[in-house]
Amino acid sequence: MTAKHWMLYGANGYTGELIARKAVSLGLKPILAGRSSDKIGLLAEELDLKYRIFALDSVEKAAVQLGDIDVLLHCAGPFSATGPPMIAACLKSHSHYLDITGEIDIFEHAYSRHRDARKSEVVLCPGVGFDVIPTDCLASLLKTIMPRAKKLTLGFDSRSSMSTGTARTSVEGLAGGGRIRQDGQIKQVPLAHTTRRINFGNGEKLAIPIPWGDVSTAFHTTGIPNIEVYVPAPTTSTLKLRLFRYVRPLMLLPGIRRFLKYQIGKQVKGPDSETRAATDTWVWGEVIDREGTKREARFKTANGYDVTVDGSIGAVQKLLDDPPETGGYYTPSQLLGHHFAGDLPGSSEIELIQGSSTEVLL
Repeated sequence: MTAKHWMLYGANGYTGELIARKAVSLGLKPILAGRSSDKIGLLAEELDLKYRIFALDSVEKAAVQLGDIDVLLHCAGPFSATGPPMIAACLKSHSHYLDITGEIDIFEHAYSRHRDARKSEVVLCPGVGFDVIPTDCLASLLKTIMPRAKKLTLGFDSRSSMSTGTARTSVEGLAGGGRIRQDGQIKQVPLAHTTRRINFGNGEKLAIPIPWGDVSTAFHTTGIPNIEVYVPAPTTSTLKLRLFRYVRPLMLLPGIRRFLKYQIGKQVKGPDSETRAATDTWVWGEVIDREGTKREARFKTANGYDVTVDGSIGAVQKLLDDPPETGGYYTPSQLLGHHFAGDLPGSSEIELIQGSSTEVLL
């Protein structure tokens, strides 16, 4: 049997390097790739891995570099810029595509290429990290509990700091404003347009909706037409976001976004291993049907970056060892099963909340 090859593009970034090191510790041999020859080359030499250097300004040239690659794991954001050309290159090279994005527009773009992916017999599955494995798996599980749900609300509570790449991506997210799914359509709303109190698992907190990837993915997973995603936010943070509405038009200027990303590159670093180990995350979800019946569930995961490392490697191994019979667009739970998030290291049992009592689901 011919050996299969997988590539980790963006291995020089914070999360990409974490994935590369974990993969090697598991006996895996990804081909490292990216745009920075110095950083990629040094890491590849240290880990005794092969590497390739190429940019994404030419789909044709990128497809040549992917010609012998069975699975690509794309970790070089912001994905709004790098995702579409990399997806196009994978379709040309017949390489399965995975990434760790949380950007709604990239999920929707990948979904728009579903027919092309089926013809190329390629799996397109963005979001195989903390964005959005835990929430997508929980959404799928809640759908099985309430098949006729009309509204899905998801959320998570994490105190983890951000990496440079995540922080830079957040600049793009702020520029886009808030978004929810309403009657099956993605709708733009003002930032922090509403609030509610949620017990994510460690006490009730004031929370606000954010434009998280599940606004796209959870709809394709469940078909539920109304979807929102919440995170805790103190009153002061909520007020700041509401005031930000008045200056948000400035964020639409490319020069302003470039300046902010440059400042982030100088000041923001990802959390170290001790910090990650000490900052786990609660994930919560709620479904409501037309009669007003409600079901809630929640569970705890490891730190989001650790979930991304283990989740993305698990997705790579799935596509190398047991890919779906047909290509096309897949959400993480469609590709991996809704049990996958609960099986990741550091995850607790998933509990169904019924009043003051709980019942273990998985």
